[in-house]
Amino acid sequence: MSEVLRTGVADALVVLGLLVMTVGVYGLLTMPDVYTQLHAASKAVFLGVIALLGATALVADEPAVVYRAVLIAVFLLLTTPVSAHAVGRAAQLGAESVESRSSGEVSTWEDDDPATLDHDDPRPR
Repeated sequence: MSEVLRTGVADALVVLGLLVMTVGVYGLLTMPDVYTQLHAASKAVFLGVIALLGATALVADEPAVVYRAVLIAVFLLLTTPVSAHAVGRAAQLGAESVESRSSGEVSTWEDDDPATLDHDDPRPR
């Protein structure tokens, strides 16, 4: 691959990564509840950083830099969903409300009828 093409693709990946992370920050600031904010943040981190790592791997002259970029990408691929799940679970157990976008109603876990809940449900009562 020619040097000019490689640099151009790397520049495009950097711009793409920055745009994805900027949209993620905007989503984090404008979403109504912790669950949708969590979705925006986790997607922005993963997709934005992967684009930046791809740009780094393209312009790197040393194979060690490429290996590190791939290793970081794999680490993010494995840990981003786990951390998002942990934060979402903590919000659920903390009785964080879920705001409905269409009706503006706010529903909490305490609003559930105890008679309809599953007995194995780990939510606090």
